[in-house]
Amino acid sequence: QVQLVESGGGLVQTGGSLRLSCTASGRTLSNYAMGWFRQAPGKERELVAALPKSVHNTYYVDSVKGRFTISRDNPGNTVYLQMDSLKPEDTAVYYCAATPSYGFISPVLSSTDYQSWGQGTQVTVSS
Repeated sequence: QVQLVESGGGLVQTGGSLRLSCTASGRTLSNYAMGWFRQAPGKERELVAALPKSVHNTYYVDSVKGRFTISRDNPGNTVYLQMDSLKPEDTAVYYCAATPSYGFISPVLSSTDYQSWGQGTQVTVSS
């Protein structure tokens, strides 16, 4: 397993933007398929975006398509979730997750296929 650390959460007004970052202590994430999940109070954790080891086939849940972008920097040390046009319903704790075992070409969609998880970062969108 790899230790993941998220950052970049905070409080923003409706229509604003945030960029979440996910890094791994002491290693690159270039050999991992990555996912960003979120969990709002009283709701189940849901997959927001996923990025396979090959960056060409990303996945987004319908509610964030056109607003969120998942990406990996060139060395592969950091995975980002750029969130634009934020809405109050985007309020949640956001988690990054990683797996080395799956997702070379296709994004990994099941939470049970991810072996490593970060501690989460709170995103609050005020109306």
